[in-house]
Amino acid sequence: MLITDIIAKKRDGLELKEAEIEFFVQNYTNGIVADYQASALLMAIFIRGMTKRETAALTLSMANSGERINLDSISGIKVDKHSTGGVGDKTTLIAAPMAAALGVKVAKMSGRGLGHTGGTVDKLESIPNFCTKIEIEKLIEIVNKIGICVTGQTGNLAPADKKIYALRDVTATVNSIPLIASSVMSKKIAAGADCILLDVKMGSGAFVKTEEDAVSLAKEMVAIGENVGKKTVALITNMDVPLGNNIGNTLEIIEAIETLQGKGPRDLTELCVVLCANMLELSQKGSYEECVKLARNTIEDKSAYYKLIEMVAAQGGDTDVIYDTTKLKNAKFEYQVKAQTDGFLSHTDTEEIGMASLLLGAGRIKKEDAIDYSAGIVLKKKYGDTVKKGETLALLYSDDEKLFEASAERLIAGTEISSEKPEEQKLIYSKITKEDF
Repeated sequence: MLITDIIAKKRDGLELKEAEIEFFVQNYTNGIVADYQASALLMAIFIRGMTKRETAALTLSMANSGERINLDSISGIKVDKHSTGGVGDKTTLIAAPMAAALGVKVAKMSGRGLGHTGGTVDKLESIPNFCTKIEIEKLIEIVNKIGICVTGQTGNLAPADKKIYALRDVTATVNSIPLIASSVMSKKIAAGADCILLDVKMGSGAFVKTEEDAVSLAKEMVAIGENVGKKTVALITNMDVPLGNNIGNTLEIIEAIETLQGKGPRDLTELCVVLCANMLELSQKGSYEECVKLARNTIEDKSAYYKLIEMVAAQGGDTDVIYDTTKLKNAKFEYQVKAQTDGFLSHTDTEEIGMASLLLGAGRIKKEDAIDYSAGIVLKKKYGDTVKKGETLALLYSDDEKLFEASAERLIAGTEISSEKPEEQKLIYSKITKEDF
C-alpha cells in the first residue's frame, strides 16, 4: 500500500477503505508518512469530504493510535465536555468547575488553540506554574480527591490526532466536518468518560458557519459516541458574536474568574449555566429544570469559584493570581480602537476578530510559534450596543506595539455599524440527542 495511491484516490473523490485509513493514521503517527504527504491528504479530504463510514474509521483509527484511558477507578459518573472552538470561548474554565462543585466527575483532556480560536490548555498555561501535562495515575488521583482535572492530551492518548490537529492548524484544513468530528470524538473515546456533552459552535467565528452544517456535525459526533456506548448530547450554540468580552489567554482566565464570582457577562454566564445543567442531567442529578437551578447556585454561593481554586492548586498553579487577578502578567502596551461613526453595532465577523487577536500574539500562525499570554482584546461594545463616533470599540493588548495596526485593521473590518438596531440573536439554537436521527 502506498500513501500516494491513497492521496490520489481521495483527490479523485473515491471512498477510502478502512485499511487505507488505518495505514495512513499508523504511518503518519510513526513518522513514515511525511508532513507534506499528510497535508495533501488532509486537503483532499477537506475538498472532497468523507462518507460516514470513512469518518467512523478515521475516528476509531485515531482513538486506537495510542493508549485508551480506563477511568473505572474513579467513583461516580464521569462526564466530558467539549467545544468545537470559538472566539472568547472559555466555557470549560467555568462550566467544568460548576459541575464538579456538584459532584460530577470531570477528567477532561483539552486542546491548544487552532486557527483563529483559542485553546483551553493555552489559557490554563497563562496561570503561573499550572501543569497541563498530567500522567494518567495522577489525573485519576486528582479527580478522586477534588472531582476535576483539566489537562492536555495525556501520555500517549490519540497521538495521531495530536499530530493531525497541529498540521490542520497551519494548512487551512481546519473547518472540515469529518476532520472536526473525528478529531473531537477520537479524543473523547480514548479519554474514557461515561458521557459526553458537545458544544457545537455555529456562525462567523466557528469552523461551521451554518445551522445545517452544525446540525450535521453534531449528529455525526453524537452517532459516533452512542455507537461506542457513551451517552452523548450536543448543543448548537451561537458563535456569530464573540463569547463574553475578553479574547486572549490571560484575559479569558480573568473573565472566567469574574463569571464564577457572579460578575461575568450575561451571554457567557447563561451559556455556562446551560452547559453545566446538561452535564448534571447526563450525571443523573435530576430533571433539566432542577439541574439549571443547581448550576446557578454554584455561582451564587461561589462553590464553583472555590472548586477552580482547588483545581489550580492540585495542578501546581499559583492560586494567588486566582484570588487577585491583577497579579497575572499584564501586556506592556494598550491600544484603543475607536468607532468611526454613530449607530448600532449590527454585525461582527467573529472570525476576523479572532484573527485580530491572533495577530497580537495570542495564537499561533505556525505550529511552532510561541504565544504571548497577555495579548488579546477586550471588547467595549458588542452586537446590538449603541455606538457614538469616537467611542472605544475595543482595547488591544500586546507586548509588541508594532502589531496593533494590522490587528486594528482586522477588527474594524470585522465590525459593522448601522443606523438601525439589529434583531436579538439566539444564544442556543438546538439540542441534538440520539432520538433526533
